[in-house]
Amino acid sequence: MPCGFTLPPEIAMRSSCLALAATLGFSAALIAQDPGTEVRPFNQKTGGSKSVQLVAHVVTHPGRWKLSDVEMEQDPGRPYVYVGGFTNFDFQVYDVKDASHPKKIYDWAIPNAELHRGIGAMDGKYFKIGDRYYYAQSYQFMQGSPDTDLGAVIFDVTGLPDSSKVKKVAEIRYPQHPGGFHNTFAYKHSDGQVYYITTANEGDALVWDANKIVGGAPESEWLVGKIPNPTPFRQMGTASYHDFYVGYDPASHEDKFYGAGLGGYSVWNITDIENPRDLFTITGLGLDIAHTFTPSPDGRYAVTETEYEYTPLRIWDLEPGQSGQTKNIDVPIAGWAADWRDLAHNHEVRWPYVFVSAYEDGFFVFDLKNPRKPHTDGWYYTCTENCEHLHGFGGTPNNGWESTKSVEQGGFGVDVRNSDGLIALSDMRTGLWLFRLEGFNGWSGATYGVANISSVQDFDHGPAGAMSRSAANH
Repeated sequence: MPCGFTLPPEIAMRSSCLALAATLGFSAALIAQDPGTEVRPFNQKTGGSKSVQLVAHVVTHPGRWKLSDVEMEQDPGRPYVYVGGFTNFDFQVYDVKDASHPKKIYDWAIPNAELHRGIGAMDGKYFKIGDRYYYAQSYQFMQGSPDTDLGAVIFDVTGLPDSSKVKKVAEIRYPQHPGGFHNTFAYKHSDGQVYYITTANEGDALVWDANKIVGGAPESEWLVGKIPNPTPFRQMGTASYHDFYVGYDPASHEDKFYGAGLGGYSVWNITDIENPRDLFTITGLGLDIAHTFTPSPDGRYAVTETEYEYTPLRIWDLEPGQSGQTKNIDVPIAGWAADWRDLAHNHEVRWPYVFVSAYEDGFFVFDLKNPRKPHTDGWYYTCTENCEHLHGFGGTPNNGWESTKSVEQGGFGVDVRNSDGLIALSDMRTGLWLFRLEGFNGWSGATYGVANISSVQDFDHGPAGAMSRSAANH
């Protein structure tokens, strides 16, 4: 096609390709949909590619809205998957020791759930301190609802699979800016501490000392740092971050924060957790509603998402910013889309693979073996229930959720277990899905000639261990 898109022949563009490319902030040659992707007509997407094996599917909740995010523990001896529930305001734990037959072993719901309004149980993260394992479930409730200042509830889950041994150990409340925590990240810092980093309805990301929280320190000591947001999107009425990633940079020997600030992206040196230092930003045309920002293990490349229809995932070369050559990057090197008509949501990077929860398109995986030419490796359509296209997102469980045309639908969260390559996807309409990708039997950085760094943390050894040990040996 003249605009540089590579699309299946049955797709007819509904607007000028060049105009669309300009709107998204790409040169025309950079937007591509991989020719290996089979795109079917609206409302006829079923099954998946031969490279993706369906292991199990669990319908976790009654009703239309089922799941928010998904989190898997990474230690081989702890086969637990956590999923959050929107309208149920709960989280559930599944034992996937036998991955083909997941077994629910625990669930917990906010007291007096029927009185609450809002997204509810949004993002979950597990972490380990000493020989104890913890799970933190974030919450978001609207004004006029109980618990509007509740950000997260933390549980000691060391005793699983015995559900009687799961204990709630703390609640994090932030009354200064009610509305809860939309996204969170548990990070083992080079200083030896575990930090729980969260969004809030203010401009800064909040850094909480997880050791103090679970150790019973006074609440006044929990919050130990804030990371400013230089790229807010105030047209949405918020200056907060939306999503972020934290990782160790093996080249500079620094802990770095990669934040999606709704108006763009920013990278910070957080080696001194109380005094973050801004490094560079990514801003420019088409980057409004900057949503997700995930770098490669060496910090050289990054995958980003912007939360509006028809926008692909963008691939960036971060070297000019990481090396100090520039304070802002504004041109991506490539783009990838499951279907140009739809919107991909979250993703996990296990370099060179990118695992995507893609709303109406369910689960996709592509690779960045050549970062300038992303290649689709497989897919499975999970949005099988009243799933319509050209809608993508919008609304909450309390805002028009009976209409299929006004709410989010399909793949929401995705996670990958490094020890054996098991993939978990949460679908808002259809529940929990488990997959395997042909030829992908686990991930360790050494296998691909990179540092063993991903969203998975080595809670026992920190960044030094992450670079020298396979996740399978944690």
